[in-house]
Amino acid sequence: MRVLLAPDKFKGTLAAGQVAEHLAAGLWRADPALDVRVVPVADGGEGTVDAACAAGFDRLVTTVTGPLGTPVRAMLAVRSATAVVELAQAAGLGWGSSPMHATSYGVGELISLAMDLGCHRIVLGLGGSACTDGGAGMLRALGALVLDADGVPVAPGGAGLTYADTLDLTGLDPRLSLVELVLATDVDNPLSDAAPVYGPQKGASPRQVELLAKALDRWASVVGGDPMLPGSGAAGGVGYAALAVLGAVRRAGVEVLLELLGFGEAVRDAALVITGEGSLDAQSLRGKAPVGVARAARGVPVVAVAGVCSLTSDDLVGTGISAAYALTDIEPDPARCRARPGPLLERIAERIVRDHLCC
Repeated sequence: MRVLLAPDKFKGTLAAGQVAEHLAAGLWRADPALDVRVVPVADGGEGTVDAACAAGFDRLVTTVTGPLGTPVRAMLAVRSATAVVELAQAAGLGWGSSPMHATSYGVGELISLAMDLGCHRIVLGLGGSACTDGGAGMLRALGALVLDADGVPVAPGGAGLTYADTLDLTGLDPRLSLVELVLATDVDNPLSDAAPVYGPQKGASPRQVELLAKALDRWASVVGGDPMLPGSGAAGGVGYAALAVLGAVRRAGVEVLLELLGFGEAVRDAALVITGEGSLDAQSLRGKAPVGVARAARGVPVVAVAGVCSLTSDDLVGTGISAAYALTDIEPDPARCRARPGPLLERIAERIVRDHLCC
């Protein structure tokens, strides 16, 4: 009997692959004869490169400009002529936060490296960004100039966009016209949401949120394009620059990753799919990894595991997820769940065997 494990990460505790390892250990303890297959997934945010590499992509490590302007080590995944670029690798909150000055420059450097490697299809996973610069830094790294009224380059970050007057694309890397750029994101917010919705998560004060919102309005008037397109507000407006300037196409992150990871082939002949993420909540219902996995499971029963779950059985109706199991079901103390999630996942896996795989 085949079980397919397709979890996302448990943010802050376990990577997707580690979640799968513990689930597999529990499954085999309950039934050593199970045929367990593993396809760790992601939705375009942190862990996207790891998921691609687990599916056979090659991992490349390089040095790029981090969100605070200092060099950081970043990874991308490459297979044949396809590259997976994870924004969080180059401009993620893990590298520190400066709400007004953080830049997406390193993201453009990763895209440029992917083109250097001969990639003609680049999947750009947006999520976990430290920047609110409307993607201006990314464009600069690709050869564009963002100038003030005197023809002087504006300062990096969202604050610099306050003075943006001209976007000069004459130096933009011509190879971009030959590249299919796919935005992989579960965020469908327009550019106007980038500052007020996500700015506080990056440490922006109410006054800074107000200033960033005005700067992005000015940026939109300089760039043109449609700032109301779904996904324009993703990653502090990096989605906007990619859509309006680079001709990117936005797709739900988990759908893109499932295709790249070969989920359709892996789910064939499975008796059960186990997916999950750190928190199953209302945001999960908007197309995050577990719901995306369930929709792609082609009628195979799907159950989800999570650190915490605030969804009821009624909430799950129509998602394709037949049951949800949370670590807090067996360990009410969230701190203990975060400290030792692995053994708890193994116990949940044993319970899933009893509930769904025993005759």
